[in-house]
Amino acid sequence: MKTESDRSEGDINLGDRRKAWQARHLDAATRELLDEDARWFLHQSMSTPCLNALDGAQGAWLTDTAGRRILDFHGNSLHQIGYGHPAVLAAMRATLETLPFSPRRYTNRPAVDLARRLCQAAPMAGARLLFAPGGTAAIGMALKLARLATGRFKTISMWDAFHGASLDAISVGGEAVFRRGIGPLLPGSEHVPPCDPGQCVFGCAGSCALRCVDYIDYCLRKEGDVAAVIVETVRCTDVQVPPTDYYRRLRQICDRHGALLILDEIPIALGRTGHLFAVERYGIEPDMVVIGKGLGGGTMPLAALIAREGLNVGQQISLGHYTHEKNPLACAAGLAVLDVIDQEGLLERSRRLGLEAVQRLRSLLAGMPAVKEIRGAGLLIGIELHNADLAEAVLYRCLSAGLSFKVGQGQVLVLAPPLNVDESDLWWALEQIHQALHDESRGPARTDDHEQGQAENLHQHRS
Repeated sequence: MKTESDRSEGDINLGDRRKAWQARHLDAATRELLDEDARWFLHQSMSTPCLNALDGAQGAWLTDTAGRRILDFHGNSLHQIGYGHPAVLAAMRATLETLPFSPRRYTNRPAVDLARRLCQAAPMAGARLLFAPGGTAAIGMALKLARLATGRFKTISMWDAFHGASLDAISVGGEAVFRRGIGPLLPGSEHVPPCDPGQCVFGCAGSCALRCVDYIDYCLRKEGDVAAVIVETVRCTDVQVPPTDYYRRLRQICDRHGALLILDEIPIALGRTGHLFAVERYGIEPDMVVIGKGLGGGTMPLAALIAREGLNVGQQISLGHYTHEKNPLACAAGLAVLDVIDQEGLLERSRRLGLEAVQRLRSLLAGMPAVKEIRGAGLLIGIELHNADLAEAVLYRCLSAGLSFKVGQGQVLVLAPPLNVDESDLWWALEQIHQALHDESRGPARTDDHEQGQAENLHQHRS
């Protein structure tokens, strides 16, 4: 039986719609590969067994083993500059030929250069950083540093938040699909409701009155010894964008109670929201910010914990010391990412196209009773529907047409295209979502007609 928590991070990988979609669309060779995948990998929610198999990824497009192209507005939130960007590949090739690896007791030029550029751009003065092979590991380093710097161990984080899949990360995370049956979790991991005006437990009724922030103030006062408040600057899974005063007040509250403010921007930094760091839109300085995913250029796993200068207090212990902490290939990719964002003007482009996309969606979907709200921050866009079953149905209709995106928190269609996506591809994708919502309102009996029409539209678009 499907539960609300099962849907929190996407479509169900053993759901009936997935099985029906695979029966219609997968050829024998793909099925054989998927069976082999399911034979050797441990099964887990959302990823194994898999939906399909790929042979290629380039720019904004995936190519499956049957040769069909799929416009990818999901990308696991790491393809800010698309897949296989020439600048990233060139930087990696040049590094691979001379320095394929750097043992941990040595440093290297790509790592130092990337560290300097990120710290100079960071949203706090006098920043320093540590690299890690993934966002989950970087969150773990942030938790360790908060304990070390404050002498406290408690944290306050948000229900429905995602900070990674390791034991420490799911302790501060708030999604049952990762936490269920795993406990006991880290002691002192307290949770509060997130900023979610549409479903506010404090009765804000659609317009945030900051009662959720006042509750954090109350909890910090009652606990008295919290090390850090950990929050996703903009929640990626359903595109919740807190009002400006949320973070201004939260910063003041943390200062008053001696708690550090840690911002998780793993999926949204590097231009996704129209800023290099999403917190820039709020005009406050966090104590730490964690980034990742897109930092590796859609190719290499790479993340970073960036902290203000006053938190450089860990000389006597190893906060990370990961084998691939200063991987020269990953750091070369990261440097290329920063170059591409700057040279192609992707921050401004993200803001401009994001605004236009939200406006177009509001026009296209106006009057549709199934649509609850459309919201966005740069090229991170959420279409919230009233019904989770409808969201899943729309997803599979769009997959049939050659468009992939995420379903978050059960009923939000989350669109996260590359920042350099071709504009014609972006507008085509919005039309497919509009068409899928329209057709789904006519009932499942129209599925075959819809898919035939969508396949023709896709062929014309690619031509």
